[in-house]
Amino acid sequence: MTLPAARITHRHIEVFRAVMTTGSATGAATLLASSQPTVSRELARLEQLLGYALFARSQGRLRPNARALALWDEVQRSWQGLERVVDKALALGRAEEAQISVLCLPALSHALLPGAAARLLTQYPQARLAVTPQESPLLEEWMAAQRFDLGLSEHDAAPAGCQALPLLTMDEVCVLPAGHPLAARSVLRVEDFADQPFASLSLDDPYRRQIDAVFAQAGVARQMRVQTHNAVAVCAMVQQGLGLAIVNPLTALACAGPQLLWRPLAFSIPFRVQALLPLHRPALPEVQPLLQALRDEAAMLAGRLARAA
Repeated sequence: MTLPAARITHRHIEVFRAVMTTGSATGAATLLASSQPTVSRELARLEQLLGYALFARSQGRLRPNARALALWDEVQRSWQGLERVVDKALALGRAEEAQISVLCLPALSHALLPGAAARLLTQYPQARLAVTPQESPLLEEWMAAQRFDLGLSEHDAAPAGCQALPLLTMDEVCVLPAGHPLAARSVLRVEDFADQPFASLSLDDPYRRQIDAVFAQAGVARQMRVQTHNAVAVCAMVQQGLGLAIVNPLTALACAGPQLLWRPLAFSIPFRVQALLPLHRPALPEVQPLLQALRDEAAMLAGRLARAA
């Protein structure tokens, strides 16, 4: 019983849709740039293959029956999907519709990427960005799967199938609430943190492990009050007076204000940002201008931090 349906072609459905749209074989022929006899013949063939009638013929008009109306609903849904595919295919050829998919750490979507996006869209107003924040290790897994046009990571090693391009290398800094006694110092030493309330990154964060190792080696104990997985959240905790914290300089600069200050450290905890380019995904031409915008923004932020230090 499935053999007739197997012989129904896209052309038969196209004729059915044209008849439903125009209400007659003549109108359908005009819509399809065909002839009325051809449309009538193909419609009759469709009904033959289905084994039931779709229309009642009356005074030259084709009146759809209940089965035709039910089929029409399904055809409309499928046709809309096809139209979206066609629209997408055409849009990919238009510069103003190009969309760059970017995967980055949440902190970088807050501190580095917005400025770079502003640079890109000022120079290329037709470009479009789709930004997805994600933490490691999913970020590296998704980039290895070639799911995004560009990634922003803090890891030194590139995921499989990706090229890593350095963007920025600096040191972590301390953030502290306005009015804190240590704000009077231009640079903070390890000993300055002794017995101070501290807001920290989560235990599984690689920067947390480096920070803890520095204090353990120096024998300096802090009052660990709160921890969270995100540097922006850490800064928010510090702003509320919950303690000092050590975070990446980009987030510190983005969050700094009347209630939140930052100071350089006398010891080094390196912070690196690199761009990840998938090697097995067709590259959009707009990726290179975005990469340059990221380099320019990183250089500008590094200059601001150096002048403020």
